[in-house]
Amino acid sequence: MELITQENLDKTRRWLRAILVIGMILLILFIIFIAGLITYGKAKGPPPLAVPQTTIFYAQDGKTIIGESIHNGENRYWMPLSEISQEVIEATISIEDRKFYNHYGFDVKRIVGAIIADIKAMAKVQGASTISQQYARNLFLEHDKTWKRKFDEALYTVRLETNYNKDEILEGYLNTIYYGHGAYGIEAAANYYFNKHAKDLTLEEAAMLAGIPKAPSYYSPFNDEQKAKTRQKIVLQSMENNNLITEAEVNKAFETPLQFNTDHDITHKQIAPYFQDAVKLALKDVVKLDERTIELGGLRIYTTLDPTAQEIAETNIANIINPKSEIQVALMSMEPKTGKVRALVGGRDYIKSPFNRVTQAERMPGSTFKPFLFYAALENGFTPSTKMRSEPMNFPYDEGRAVYRPDNYNNYYANDFITMAQALALSDNIYAVKTHMFLGVNKLVETAKQLGITSDLTAVPSLALGTSSVKMMDMVKAYGMIANGGISVTPIFIEKVVNHKGEVIYRSKREKEQVLDPALAFVTAHLMTGMFDKKLNSYTSVTGQSIANGLTRLYAGKSGTTKTDSWMIGFTPQLVTGVWIGYDRDETIDIVAERAYAKRIWAKYMEEALQDKPFVGFKPPKGVVPAYVDPANGLLATSDCKNARLTYFVEGTEPTEYCSVHLPNGEEKHEEKEGLEEQPDKGWFERIFKWW
Repeated sequence: MELITQENLDKTRRWLRAILVIGMILLILFIIFIAGLITYGKAKGPPPLAVPQTTIFYAQDGKTIIGESIHNGENRYWMPLSEISQEVIEATISIEDRKFYNHYGFDVKRIVGAIIADIKAMAKVQGASTISQQYARNLFLEHDKTWKRKFDEALYTVRLETNYNKDEILEGYLNTIYYGHGAYGIEAAANYYFNKHAKDLTLEEAAMLAGIPKAPSYYSPFNDEQKAKTRQKIVLQSMENNNLITEAEVNKAFETPLQFNTDHDITHKQIAPYFQDAVKLALKDVVKLDERTIELGGLRIYTTLDPTAQEIAETNIANIINPKSEIQVALMSMEPKTGKVRALVGGRDYIKSPFNRVTQAERMPGSTFKPFLFYAALENGFTPSTKMRSEPMNFPYDEGRAVYRPDNYNNYYANDFITMAQALALSDNIYAVKTHMFLGVNKLVETAKQLGITSDLTAVPSLALGTSSVKMMDMVKAYGMIANGGISVTPIFIEKVVNHKGEVIYRSKREKEQVLDPALAFVTAHLMTGMFDKKLNSYTSVTGQSIANGLTRLYAGKSGTTKTDSWMIGFTPQLVTGVWIGYDRDETIDIVAERAYAKRIWAKYMEEALQDKPFVGFKPPKGVVPAYVDPANGLLATSDCKNARLTYFVEGTEPTEYCSVHLPNGEEKHEEKEGLEEQPDKGWFERIFKWW
């Protein structure tokens, strides 16, 4: 028994000696490592404070978008720590790095805690960066999430900690951190948000500002005051946890109303401001850049903006809309073949309302949704000559539990058969809903999604008349796909991005995908020219008659009107443009003149934007054949049909029967026509078809 005990003791001693030796070796290595870091930091010296470089935005013609390139909307001041409110200092340290004065740049306990939290959540849910690390990151222009960047950041942190004292680091941090809206540093933030100096900030103001840098766009009180107040409460509670203020002071500060500064100089936003916002959103979502890099990375952003087209859009909007009206507007214009957005107007006054009605708003498209329905119909056996009766009727749905009764505009009905070509040109609602119900209500949803509509759509009879709200950008994109022969179109705002070293870090790529049948897309586009052709007049006038006389080239398009929305979207092979008119708070459009704004703005814009462009026609793809038909019945026209109209059909679906209605003395004529050249003069509209 004694021998066994002695043997165990010897083993224990050997283990203890081994642990002691390993421990000593690790301690020596750790000391060498720390000494090496300190030596490195001292040898490299204090890191130079990088001067942030302004990002410049260029238009399509290579000229700068002036407001952004001169001042970039930035305010910068450097204030000594003694000139910064103590409440700001305490609030910042409490929420960002409460052990700031007790560590040497890295909070090991916090790092370990963050790693454990991330592992438990299987995602990055907790940060562990100290103020020193964040300041080091702010001295870098590259904010990419690579291991090299993290390693470089750590070395910068060492250099900061070994060459500057804590107050100097804190001062630098507070003077460089981004507080949103172009305000860098606490003095600029105090001025921007509260119109005062940093030294004069109160506890409640300091807590509000200290909470913003974590996510400036998210926690800015000017973007979302409720989220900002929630963040302010967290900052105040962290100060209480650090024994800097009492619970009573927390409650008092949180309940004290804040007097924000609303007098901001945003003149830098005056050149296509809504377009600029769309570009910055694309820089975040597509190029994957953070806010600070976008603002201060010294980037050169080459955009797709056409300054001339933008000016034409803004000028016509200003000239056509009554300046006393509160009605709003949205316009988007892009090239259907490339997706390059050439002009964008998201509202009438950016200063009053930066809400972008092109990219953010969802509104009912009305009859502008019908081309999607008629494409689906063509896909399922319909042709431009397919006839159905236009008359008042009820449409039972939901297994007979509900009834939908649509009306035509002004309650005008043919009370007779009309063709698909007439139905789209006249915007006949009865024909549209009949078609929709024949195809099945889910078919239009499928087709709209295929065309790129991202909004939720309700599969009901009224969807044929555009009763589900959609985004304008999606609608213009969908029309662009039809104009482009069924090839997908993605709106592009950025051509390329060059970093401060002159390296191209992003270049837009055009990926072609044939989504729609090219023959059916072409026939749909041709059907959409009918809204401007008076030959399709029937029981009422074509919907584009009021602007047709002012158009000098062939356009395809569709208008749409609901009680609250007025739309016009149309295109040539070179340009597709959408215009929306309406009130922000769903007020009805009761003034007749306001309902006409969308068409008038669209017509004036398209004519002027294309004024110096050549006449380019749509080229019929294989599988499409032309035929002159009588618009009233959809049959092949004879020489006696004075209203004959050139129409395109998918090969094999063109009519084979000749019209006998217009023969003299009611005689029937069956002989075959030898060719289209024997047709009578068809006027300006058909002559323009030489470009198709």
